[in-house]
Amino acid sequence: MKTIIYTHPWAKSFNHGILETLTTNFAAHKEAYQVIDLYQDKFNPVFDNDELAQFNKGTTPYPLVKDYQAMLKQTDELIIIFPIWWSTVPAILKGFIDKVMLPGFAYNIDDTGWHGLLTNIKKTTVITTSESPWSKFTDSIQGQFIDSLLPELGLHAEQTTWRHFDGVETSTPEARAEFLKELADL
Repeated sequence: MKTIIYTHPWAKSFNHGILETLTTNFAAHKEAYQVIDLYQDKFNPVFDNDELAQFNKGTTPYPLVKDYQAMLKQTDELIIIFPIWWSTVPAILKGFIDKVMLPGFAYNIDDTGWHGLLTNIKKTTVITTSESPWSKFTDSIQGQFIDSLLPELGLHAEQTTWRHFDGVETSTPEARAEFLKELADL
């Protein structure tokens, strides 16, 4: 099962065009997929006292977190779509990681170290947009998100592809169409 984590609030954004391109392509090829749309779901990325008190136990009082965990357990291919804001992931995506990737679900720590548990996910594709070129984000997205954070969850960098579209506000319709065509071929 493919799972898309989609992180953009505006339905007319280029990010939404990316989401529509992928879901249309998956449906046309009869590929099973599901979408976690953090804004549409009104996901609250902020910990409250009750949630934080349960964090180290690997539990949560938040039903949506449990739903997301069930979806991720069914996933063998993960696609994460987000705009790069202030040189990093949007706050709602960071909050998703904080609240959903609980100990005992996404990782364990023992005497031998940190062990990612989402090993059922065999392939990850990160798709980002920004006005600035991708080279500006090699430390934050490639280094911190892909090479550091994802492996801590069991998603290995060598199984992860990063696709970036820069100049999102100044690009031509032809450039956008070409990027979407390339994504449909993933």
